[in-house]
Amino acid sequence: METELTRLLNIKYPIFQAPMAGGSTTPDLVASVSNAGGLGNLGAGYLTPEQIRLAIREIRQRTDRPFGINLFVPEQSNTSEESISRMNDYLNKIRAEIGIAPNPIIPKFAESFEEQVQAVLEENVKLFSFTFGIPSLDVIEAMKQGGTIVVGTATTVEEGKLLQAAGVDAIVAQGSEAGGHRGNFLKSTTESMIGTMALVPQMLDHVSIPVIASGGIMDGRGLIASLALGASAVQMGTAFLASVESGAHAEYKRKIRSSNEDSTEITNTYSGKAARGILTNFMNDVRAYPGQIPAYPIQNALTRDIRQAAAQKNNPEYMSLWAGQGLRLAKERPAAEIIKETIDQASELIRRFKRFG
Repeated sequence: METELTRLLNIKYPIFQAPMAGGSTTPDLVASVSNAGGLGNLGAGYLTPEQIRLAIREIRQRTDRPFGINLFVPEQSNTSEESISRMNDYLNKIRAEIGIAPNPIIPKFAESFEEQVQAVLEENVKLFSFTFGIPSLDVIEAMKQGGTIVVGTATTVEEGKLLQAAGVDAIVAQGSEAGGHRGNFLKSTTESMIGTMALVPQMLDHVSIPVIASGGIMDGRGLIASLALGASAVQMGTAFLASVESGAHAEYKRKIRSSNEDSTEITNTYSGKAARGILTNFMNDVRAYPGQIPAYPIQNALTRDIRQAAAQKNNPEYMSLWAGQGLRLAKERPAAEIIKETIDQASELIRRFKRFG
C-alpha cells in the first residue's frame, strides 16, 4: 500500500477522507481517520478564521498524525440585486411551508478566503487542499514555503495541467460519481462530467505529480482499482458520511443508508453551484423556479435558513443531502473500521491476484 503520497505525507495507507464542508467532517472524524492510518481532512469552506483555528487545535488534541484543511477558492459573481430579490421571494413560499420567517437577514454571503488562508498558514498544517479553481500563486507559494503540501481539485485533464503549472504537489481527480460540489472551473458542469475510471489514467498521462482518485470509491475494491489505474491514493467521502464520528444529521445518515446508486442528482438549487446529492422535495420545488438561480455563494446564503430549520425539524426533504453514487455501500460504523475493512479487502484482492500469477 506504499505510494509516493504515503511517503510524502508519512501516512500508513493511501486513503484520504474527503473534506466535506458543512459540519460532516468533525474534528473527531478527521482525527479518527488519521489515527487509523489514513489522512483526515477538515472541510473548512464555511468556517470563520477563528473556527478554523479552533478546529485545527481540537484535531491536534486528538491526533499527532498528519491531516489536511480544505477551502473553497472564491468565484466572481455577477448576480444582480433583482435576481437575488426574486429568488428570495420564491424561497419565502418554501419558508412559509416549513414554518420559518421570510426574508432572513444575511450579513455576508461568504467568509473571507484571504483570512481563512491566513488562519491555515498560521496553524502550519500538513496538507492544504482547495476546490472551485486555483488560488493566487502567492497563496500556493506561501503554503509550500511553510512546509505544507498543496493539493488542488480537477475534473478534467486540462484543469489538472493548469494545477500542475500553478505548483501544486498533487491533484484530486474528481470523477462524476463524486458526491457534493463539483470542482470544475474551466468548463461547464455538463462538459466536466468524466467518470473516475476514465479520468484518472488520462490525467496521469498528462501530469507528472501524484493523482488522488475521487468519486464512487467506497471500499477495498475501489482502492485497488484506483491504484491499478496509477493513482497514488483515493479520496472517500460518502463512505465516511454515515460513520459514527461523522457530523451529518441523523436523518441525513438514514437517507444515505436507505438510498441506492440511482438516488442522486446533480443540482445547483441549494448553493448556486452544481453538486451531487440525494433527490429531495426542495430540489424539485426550486427546479420549477422560472428565473435564473443566483450563483454560488449567494444562493448558498439564501437557502441557509431553510436547511438549518429543516435540520432542527428532522426534515431531510429540505436539507442538502450530498452523496456520491456509491452510497448503497455506506454503513454506520466507526471510521477506523472503515479504514481497516477497506485495507483488509484490498489486501485480500492482492492475494487473489498473486494466485492468478
